[in-house]
Amino acid sequence: MSVPALRGRTGRYARPALALALGMLGACRTVGPDYHLPAEAAINRGGAQAAFLDSGGARVAPGQPLPERWWSLYADPRLDALVQRALAANAGLKAASANLERATAVYEQALDAGGVDYKAQAGVQRAQISGESFLLSEKLPVFNLGSGGVEVSYDFDLFGRLRRASEAAQADAQATAAALDLARISVAAQTAGHYLDICNANHALAVAEHAVTLQQHGQSVAERLQAAGRGTVVDVTRAKAQVAALQAALPPLQAHKRAAEHALSALLGEVPGTLPEGVDDCAQAPQPSRPIPIGDGRALLARRPDVRAAERQLAAATARIGVATAALYPDISIGASAGAAGLLEDFGTPATRQWAIGPLISWSIPGPGARARVAASEAGAKAALARFDQTVLDALRETQTVLDTYAQDLQRLQSLHTARDAARQAADDNRRLYRGGRVPYLASLDADRTEAGNEAQLAAAQAQVSQDQIRLFLALGGGWQTNTAPTDGHAAGDAAQTR
Repeated sequence: MSVPALRGRTGRYARPALALALGMLGACRTVGPDYHLPAEAAINRGGAQAAFLDSGGARVAPGQPLPERWWSLYADPRLDALVQRALAANAGLKAASANLERATAVYEQALDAGGVDYKAQAGVQRAQISGESFLLSEKLPVFNLGSGGVEVSYDFDLFGRLRRASEAAQADAQATAAALDLARISVAAQTAGHYLDICNANHALAVAEHAVTLQQHGQSVAERLQAAGRGTVVDVTRAKAQVAALQAALPPLQAHKRAAEHALSALLGEVPGTLPEGVDDCAQAPQPSRPIPIGDGRALLARRPDVRAAERQLAAATARIGVATAALYPDISIGASAGAAGLLEDFGTPATRQWAIGPLISWSIPGPGARARVAASEAGAKAALARFDQTVLDALRETQTVLDTYAQDLQRLQSLHTARDAARQAADDNRRLYRGGRVPYLASLDADRTEAGNEAQLAAAQAQVSQDQIRLFLALGGGWQTNTAPTDGHAAGDAAQTR
């Protein structure tokens, strides 16, 4: 058969095949559900979008947006510097950033799948071909063989398997980006919390040391009165016991301060004992310069990275239903190749040239296992929706709980201030009366104990309020934004897509 005749037959066979493939293109679509936030999702409930329940007594500003860097509300340059340094040096954030780079690369790989694919190959070999493979009885001579060619193919992705896979990879990358945001929030909150711990520990130590000094002065008075015949050895013994009891409160406070310092060093990427100058000397914890802005439920759910991550995981699970469903259908591609193969000395001559063009249809006829994979993907999407709902409810619960606790601790702090002031006045009065011999030492000792106890409780309450503030900022989920997060309850996924 002549070459023109072969080409003519090839053309007659190729054209109907191409027409068949192109006809199938118009009859196909992307299978699997298109993602949208389900109407029954918890985030769409009216209560989830509303203002927080009234927590009377909390120093908060409902409806006011949270600033991008909430720690700036403390107006403390040292705290600002610590948070910025931790965000730049923390080892955990570096790991989270690497995870994001990996997820982004996987997404780019998914985008590159399908479409036009190119291949090229070339080879030279010295070989001896079996004579019997050509039904010859004699041995064939050794040949120098050469081959080479290029191939071009295009996967039509008729049923959207590749598109759904890229959707899933994109959503996974966005969920990983939200996880990085969550890690940033946690590092900022831990840094601020440990810094305030150090400040409050220094304050508590100062209060405890002042109480020891006062009691040592009382012991000295008891000893002088005993020497003058106006006191008893029992009064001196009681004074010494009170001094020892107050001194015993110092080591736990020192240990708490050291633990906070070591934790802060680790957050800054440093070994224990390495802190910026001045941090160890903070004597009074800073307070927010104005009531804490808390926004409402809608703003909270659009801002919190864990909610965004759960929503993106739901989107990825939905896209994987399409990936599994598309596996039930045939995969169609069209390709072309050209090259040459033959004796090396004849390579490139018309006798060695070869080419081909045509569609390729591959279909693994689906069995129960393939349909089970679809069912498994659908179940995975249901589980992702349940996790998303739980994340939304947990975010609202956590924030409301911290608000209530903050309000109650502020009220407790106010009462302890009143109690401390009264105890201090009573202790001063009893000391004067004891020195004048008008009351027994036991009455003065009890007054001193009450004052020391109230001072210690007040210092502890102040430290608790500081930690309540940090927990509230952490629950509100701010600190990562480079711009204002959307407040539409349906925009949790959109926020991730625009980052």
